[in-house]
Amino acid sequence: MTQSASPSGHAVAPKNFHIFGSGISFSISPTIHNAGFMHYDLPYKYDVRESSNIDGVARFISDKQFSGASVTMPHKLQVHKFCTEQTDTARLIGAINTLVVKGDGNGRRIIGDNTDWSGLHRIIADYATRTGQRSNIGLVIGAGGASRAALYAMHKAGIRSIYLVNRTLATAEKVRHDFKAVFDIIVVPSLEELPQHPDVIVGTVPAETTTEDQFSALFGERGLCIDMSYKPRQTPLLSVAQRNEGWYTVTGVEVLLAQAYDQFYLWTGCEPPKEKMVEAVAQHERERARGGTKGGLL
Repeated sequence: MTQSASPSGHAVAPKNFHIFGSGISFSISPTIHNAGFMHYDLPYKYDVRESSNIDGVARFISDKQFSGASVTMPHKLQVHKFCTEQTDTARLIGAINTLVVKGDGNGRRIIGDNTDWSGLHRIIADYATRTGQRSNIGLVIGAGGASRAALYAMHKAGIRSIYLVNRTLATAEKVRHDFKAVFDIIVVPSLEELPQHPDVIVGTVPAETTTEDQFSALFGERGLCIDMSYKPRQTPLLSVAQRNEGWYTVTGVEVLLAQAYDQFYLWTGCEPPKEKMVEAVAQHERERARGGTKGGLL
């Protein structure tokens, strides 16, 4: 197979990238990353590899051309078994959404990383810069792998009071315990029992399990509301937030793009061509609207 030239002019060998998960056959992640590879004329390919358990993707990871992967549920908490090492952040968060390959042969290393938190952190930081508003009170809804990234992003953004609400209190308490050496999390039994209005809210639970009534009393005068759920795009949480004039909302696809930018840089060393990636997503959405594709956002 022939080699292509990189942006620096050096020859580049073909590489394979994947997304690992279950129920992801219509993931939009290949659209995002392949648009970036095409922009730089890189001989890289990104595709979907579904499996019900993490062992089902072992053969792709051991392939010589394997150079990285996105990892989504239910594998974020188990994929570490294939990692030579993990970044400090991934280990602290306890969830891996990115695999990065370094070296080859006997020196080949597979590094587990997490870009969910860094993508969210950038969204929160950009909001603060744009509005000039300092956020002091954060709320994360849900206590799964995505919530851990959201909590850490809030901590790194300087949010002082961070609340966590989850249907199963014991699960939320475990998350609080896992982070207690680094920062404090305040576990609250229900949204109705929050002692103050948050100014940054991140939803991490499937939208189809929620209703607008759950969130009706949640919003104060202004703030930032992010929903990591993407089915449907317009979630109950975002709908309620948008009825409050002082609130800025961020959809699941925007979160997806934010973390993908960081993945792309880790894999290629190139700045992600954000406009190309956004346009590729928009084109995908137009085709879906015409009935050309079904839409998943992973």
